[in-house]
Amino acid sequence: MSDLNLLYTDVEDSLRDSVRSLLEDRCPAERVIATYDGDTSLGPELWRALAADLGLAGLLVPEALGGQGASAREAAVVLEELGRFAAPAPFLTSAVIATTVARRAEESELVSALASGTTTAALAVPFSAGPATFGSDVLRFDDGLRGNVSSVAGALEADVLLVPVPTETGFEVHKVDRDQVTMEPVVSLDMTRQLADIDLTGAASTLLIDATDGAAAVRDALELGAALLASEQLGVAEWCLESTVAYLKERRQFGRIVGGFQAIKHRLADLWVEVESARAAARYAAATAAEGDPDRQVATALAQAYCSGAAVHSAEECVQLHGGIGMTWEHPAHLYLKRAKADQLAFGTAEGHRATLAGLVDLPV
Repeated sequence: MSDLNLLYTDVEDSLRDSVRSLLEDRCPAERVIATYDGDTSLGPELWRALAADLGLAGLLVPEALGGQGASAREAAVVLEELGRFAAPAPFLTSAVIATTVARRAEESELVSALASGTTTAALAVPFSAGPATFGSDVLRFDDGLRGNVSSVAGALEADVLLVPVPTETGFEVHKVDRDQVTMEPVVSLDMTRQLADIDLTGAASTLLIDATDGAAAVRDALELGAALLASEQLGVAEWCLESTVAYLKERRQFGRIVGGFQAIKHRLADLWVEVESARAAARYAAATAAEGDPDRQVATALAQAYCSGAAVHSAEECVQLHGGIGMTWEHPAHLYLKRAKADQLAFGTAEGHRATLAGLVDLPV
């Protein structure tokens, strides 16, 4: 295991404070809940604030191209806070994954547009596609694209799609403008990160990465996405634990504070240990990604194998320990359960990551 400092730096703490302050002001729970009732105004409004006011769209872009020149560690802190608020913002899909592919293509004009927040992009692969399972047999390129991609995250908010296209020698990556394709929104479990089915038939495109490097570029971007998704899952778990503890300190039953019951204390203690273990795994994945450490594939697989389940368990405990109010539409607990369950399937399942991890560390699957 590499010798990396997993503690938060002063810069990361300052960034967290800025992001949390903005989200407390701009992303109240009632507006996030309204997303499920068809009011989608929060997403674009919030992304403009995050991208323009805080410069988060260009967090991973070098300063020479108009970005902040930060690393995966800072991006992980942002995702912790976005998870804490179940925020409907395309930071992960555009500022992390699509931007990573665009940087690999050395497409400076596109990268600068993404960094400024004036353009949003999405990688046109299913949200369930992981770095070890990425592949496509539904697209073809023959004087124009033809084919379909299902369940793409971030596509509805994107101005540009980055499309992996299989060829005889590998995968090319093409840039396709939003107005060239037909999109069908999917009723998603997590409507704060809604998926879409895309029909690319006849779309005009521009080649960004040829077949010699396309597959590697996409897999590296998905690996980074999976590594940093663990931090979003950590943020979800943190909110669930903290809100549950706060509620149980006030809720009375049988003449006593509910949090005083020994069985409840044990459940909360177990949950705290699980959340802190998730923090260690998520921080290690972010740190290895930031340093380009040789252990980063192991760290990513380990983080996703553990953090996805920890987030779901935290959300389940949050709903249950809030009692009747936790089952209501007005209480935000359901937002976190939906985000945790959707994230559990993103970039590969926990089972898939465990199988990957077994191969990386020479254990029988």
